[in-house]
Amino acid sequence: MTRSRLVLLALVVTAALVGASPTAAHRSRAVTIDVTAGKPSEFKFMLSPRKTVENGTTVTFVVTNLGTLAHTFKIAGKRTPLLKVGRTATLVVAFSKAGRYPYRCTISGHAAAGMKGVLVVK
Repeated sequence: MTRSRLVLLALVVTAALVGASPTAAHRSRAVTIDVTAGKPSEFKFMLSPRKTVENGTTVTFVVTNLGTLAHTFKIAGKRTPLLKVGRTATLVVAFSKAGRYPYRCTISGHAAAGMKGVLVVK
């Protein structure tokens, strides 16, 4: 290859990489959200540190049951196994679209008693 073609190729590759960087960084965003089930009251979830994430974020939900009954956590079509008292499960969900994503406990009556909420993806 001639020197001018190598320089041109290097410029094209550099431009492509620079142009792709923000998109790649946006898609690779990851956060952990701790979810406490059964505290501050039996039929509540507490999410920490946030209830809002950016579009393109992969969220690792670390769900711990601190209540006195068994619970589950379901969001975006994924669900933890039944969590007995004191147990923890991890749920990984990639959010590729902005919107409101309801979460709830799937045990009969628990969501109706208040064990539900919404994660906002901006």
